[in-house]
Amino acid sequence: MGADLYALDFDGVLCDSCGESSLSALKAAKIRWPQLFDRVDSATEDWIVEQMHILRPVVETGYENLLLVRLLVELQIPSTRVSSVAEGLTVNAILENWSQLKPIIMKEWSEERDSLVDLFGSVRDEWIEKDLVGWIGANRLYPGTADALKFASSQVYIVTTKQGRFADALLRELAGVTIPLDRIYGLGSGPKVEVLKKLQAMPEHKGLTLHFVEDRLATLKNVIKEPALDGWNLYLGRWGYNTEKERKEAETIPRIQLLDLPDFSKKLK
Repeated sequence: MGADLYALDFDGVLCDSCGESSLSALKAAKIRWPQLFDRVDSATEDWIVEQMHILRPVVETGYENLLLVRLLVELQIPSTRVSSVAEGLTVNAILENWSQLKPIIMKEWSEERDSLVDLFGSVRDEWIEKDLVGWIGANRLYPGTADALKFASSQVYIVTTKQGRFADALLRELAGVTIPLDRIYGLGSGPKVEVLKKLQAMPEHKGLTLHFVEDRLATLKNVIKEPALDGWNLYLGRWGYNTEKERKEAETIPRIQLLDLPDFSKKLK
């Protein structure tokens, strides 16, 4: 048994899923707000997908992609505007202020988190059922991560806000790796800080060195707030969905180590 345990985020650490999540969100948004998308042409759709790559660092849970897609429509087509925040809003302003904007638009659009989560998941399920090759192809693993997982000497757990069945499918199809489902903590498993507490409390993990690799600075800062998690080594992946501003902030936090992709793969193996 290895002396290390790695808890790994999925999107932005192992998998670049931005292309797939953006396209799935666009499909789901058309179902959710069909009248809105009657006024959206293909050029605007292409622009939305491009902007979603810029905005990906703000997404904590997949359903937020739907909200971003609709907000981008309101930015581009004034006649569709319902939210009070859309007037004069820019993509950069969304990137800087998403945590404040999200509850406002959720309320003004009369949307509920759970129904958006279900819709986003069902759209992905339908895409997988009808075109598994296309769905898989819209994702990619970061270079070196497949081999790192295959030959890892450490105990590996996946701790993600992605629905677990999608992480499992991508690991099997893209990496040729099967991680036991009881080692994949996906959406519905509770906050990541609680998952980390659960992992460190397991008797079989006693004495292991604990590592948590994330691409979201906000998540790592939440871990730091929990004294019970002081034993975890924390890493921010430079290659993931974070901004230069966030990486510079991370450099000022002694607890967080910034990690480059080749070094991550070496650590895991």
